[in-house]
Amino acid sequence: MSTDGTSGISGTSGIGDTWDEAAATFDDEPDHGLRDPAVRAAWADRLDGWLPGKPGEVLDLGCGTGSLSLLAAERGHRVTGVDSAPRMLELARHKLAGRDAEFRLGDAAAPPVSPGAYDVVLVRHVLWTLPGPEDVLRHWLTLLRPAGRLVLIEGVWGELSPVGIPADRILHILAPLVREVRHISLSQDPRLWGGPVRDERYAVVAIS
Repeated sequence: MSTDGTSGISGTSGIGDTWDEAAATFDDEPDHGLRDPAVRAAWADRLDGWLPGKPGEVLDLGCGTGSLSLLAAERGHRVTGVDSAPRMLELARHKLAGRDAEFRLGDAAAPPVSPGAYDVVLVRHVLWTLPGPEDVLRHWLTLLRPAGRLVLIEGVWGELSPVGIPADRILHILAPLVREVRHISLSQDPRLWGGPVRDERYAVVAIS
């Protein structure tokens, strides 16, 4: 989940420091650590629908402690995780020990990876923190192989002072850049969050 971002598609180390401080308790949230079997199964079911059935290369940007990376690896995918917080990456490496996965320190907006190398770019709760999401999305699309998938999980959290990025904005940016894009509402599935939610939570899946 953690990332850097101040302008364009560049980041700063300060954000990584912030997420380092949160690493010890990050997995306590039901949808972060996926420790509850029902929550874990709910996310696994969703990934089954979003990721290709055939094993491929998955890039998990802002991977945090690697919970979604682990689910992808369990489905036979080779995973590369990128995060700006070293302590988050330590936990991710431990969580995926023995799996076909590697983790790199870097900015999720401009990750240290090769273009055109991935079947899936998976990003959860990162885009909303970045300035210039249009430029970031265009850059992420360059990381995909032909017919690759960009899987974004985002939302607008809170009711009194909401923060986040509305789905309509992402769909408007992606529609002219990809062959196909679809929106999946996640607010009505309490299993994903460990209980009912009332704000906007969703996924966007785009095919390059």
